[in-house]
Amino acid sequence: MLSSNASYTAPGGRSTGSPGRTLRTIASLTALVAGLAACGEGGGGSRQFLSIGTGGTGGAYYPIGGVLASRLSARDSTRQYTAEVTGGSVENANRLRGNQIDLAFILPLTLIEAYEGSGDFATPAPNLRAVAPTYPNITHVVVRGASPAQSISELRGARISVGAPGSGTEQLARQLLEVYGMTYDDIDVRYLSFTESASALADGSIDAAIISVGYPAAAVLEATTTGSARLLGIEDEYLQALVAAYPYYSPFTIPGGVYRGTDEPVQSAGLVNWIVARDDLDDAVATSLLDILADEREALERVHPIATQIDLSLLPTAPIPLHDATLRWMESRGIATGAASPPPAGEAGG
Repeated sequence: MLSSNASYTAPGGRSTGSPGRTLRTIASLTALVAGLAACGEGGGGSRQFLSIGTGGTGGAYYPIGGVLASRLSARDSTRQYTAEVTGGSVENANRLRGNQIDLAFILPLTLIEAYEGSGDFATPAPNLRAVAPTYPNITHVVVRGASPAQSISELRGARISVGAPGSGTEQLARQLLEVYGMTYDDIDVRYLSFTESASALADGSIDAAIISVGYPAAAVLEATTTGSARLLGIEDEYLQALVAAYPYYSPFTIPGGVYRGTDEPVQSAGLVNWIVARDDLDDAVATSLLDILADEREALERVHPIATQIDLSLLPTAPIPLHDATLRWMESRGIATGAASPPPAGEAGG
């Protein structure tokens, strides 16, 4: 991950008198010059800093966001990009709406609510724009190896991690429990990050965790490998109810063998992650991002295998309006833009 923070330690250890002060002065000036060089281009204007809101370190948003920041910075001599660890989709949407970040990974359920001003968002944000689809987030329902539960319906009263506060996972958890006839009143709710959930499953301090993430997920690998945890699927009737109530979900299968102890395919539900910006994002930034996703896939795949699942053919299915630069990029690449447009902010259902 790129960082705008740097430190400088003057050489020579402890010194006294005027020579020491001189060394420290030279060191300070050297650090200052280095900092100015990093921010300026050939003595010209200052370099702009842009940030990408990702998620926790146990998911895939963060490593993918990190390599995107690196590649964007390499392409753009006028801007420096950084990937920020965040609480996930809801926090990302709020910070994007508040002009605190420039790009963000957001799940479609969160994105629709943020755009419309429904659910967790009191006011609409009609200036949000979808820039690019990435990979699908798959619902992982993970239980301790010693748990007797064979179905999500048997988790009533259990200690369940529903994701970090401000995450799309936490929104998803409510919707998943809803189709099983449960609310947070029916379980012992724990708000843990993916990494915290894996540790809690291993030490027995929770019974289950709901994790919305692409596969293979580091946190789920840890839980199933070191903690003997296992996955529960979503049965047909409940999957159909989830898709009917919230059409942005699609049926998805986690292949057998992805996680230790899960030899058979696990039926679940998936959501395509989107990279989102405001409508005032510079067109060149959006175009460079799309070019990287299309043409530099190997660099992304070296960082995380989930990058193989990025599918730009899903651009016409955006849950909110696309950025103008994205529409022009699609035309240049021969991708049809004729999908039905989403309703104006505030007019769609929640």
